[in-house]
Amino acid sequence: MRGSVDGLGSSAPLTDMLPAVFAEDDLAQRFVAGLDEVLAPLHNVLDCLDAYFSPALAPADFVRWLAEWVGAEVDGTEEEALLRAAVAAAARLHRIRGTRRGLAEAVRLAFGVEPEISESGGVAWDARPLGPVPGERRPRLHVTLALPQPTPLDQHRLEALVSAARPAHMPYTVQVTALERT
Repeated sequence: MRGSVDGLGSSAPLTDMLPAVFAEDDLAQRFVAGLDEVLAPLHNVLDCLDAYFSPALAPADFVRWLAEWVGAEVDGTEEEALLRAAVAAAARLHRIRGTRRGLAEAVRLAFGVEPEISESGGVAWDARPLGPVPGERRPRLHVTLALPQPTPLDQHRLEALVSAARPAHMPYTVQVTALERT
């Protein structure tokens, strides 16, 4: 967590801004130096404000807040590197949300593993009207994720993620399996 840093100098010391009459006044100099110590962290944040909105540079606790702000699909248990990647990809993922590619990318960012996705849909084009409709009659979506050491929490996390990132009308099932070692 961020906080005050002992000995942090101000980028805009108030003692340099005092009128000349206070330049030699010891009490005024010490009083204003105390204010500088209080204001230095604020000046530091404002000087580096653009870095706070870059997931690669921002402090970890700020990235967690930023994840909520941009609607990143995270649950708070991710490693810091995965959290930063999810925040950086949030805008792009919102553009492709509800697509197979968007779902696969959201799962990959959350778990670091590529999922296996099977669905009932399809797309086709025909110059003649009333051609056959592609895909299956009933909509379905199934996501399988193979993890090295799956836990019951992984099943719950995948369920929540797929529920949020799937097409709204699509019924779904999820399965977490142990990765087969060869």
